[in-house]
Amino acid sequence: MTALGLRQPATGGGSMKTYVVEHLDPECGPWSTLEYITVAKESMDAGAAFCLSSAPLDLDIPDSVKAVRGFNIDHRSVEDVYHDRKDRVCLLDPAAKEELKPADAEDFDVFVFGGILGDDPPRDRTSELRKKGFTGRRLGPIQMTTDTAVRVTRMVIQGKALAEIPYLDYPEIRIDEHESTEMPFRYVKDADQRPVMPEGMIDLIKKDSEKGFGELL
Repeated sequence: MTALGLRQPATGGGSMKTYVVEHLDPECGPWSTLEYITVAKESMDAGAAFCLSSAPLDLDIPDSVKAVRGFNIDHRSVEDVYHDRKDRVCLLDPAAKEELKPADAEDFDVFVFGGILGDDPPRDRTSELRKKGFTGRRLGPIQMTTDTAVRVTRMVIQGKALAEIPYLDYPEIRIDEHESTEMPFRYVKDADQRPVMPEGMIDLIKKDSEKGFGELL
């Protein structure tokens, strides 16, 4: 884990991209823990950077997250870090009028996600960031989990249009032979026609199937 992980970007389509989750919650729950581990690993594998920003000084980050290479944390907000470079920062905003496209790789170096995207029902948690004046792009009409939103953004910035990405909407997760639960989100679909989820997420869903998703986040 690296502290103060946000850096000023080098501009241009070929520059390293940075994916920032503005942490808007007082805790880091089990759902977020698995998502952050996944985003950090996938970002590093793709040659990109990942940072958790606006983290409270007393935020208890699990050791399993701290140990992941590629996980960076910054207690400052993206507004403080990029106040003079807002034109290079893209806010992934469900309310934005324009969808993200591959050409945006030339215009933006930093992609910001407003905390837990995977709320059910969705809450407009990105509104706090929207007020700060960042340019917004949307990822389509269906709610995504945070790791899915970062994954889809990275795929688009690497050249794949939103419409070309294979999706699986509202997948059903089998809890046992008698029970299943429908996930209220959109996921990327893998080669086996299954939703791409963080390692351990299925077990977490099964373990806490009797709870509401809000308790997992």
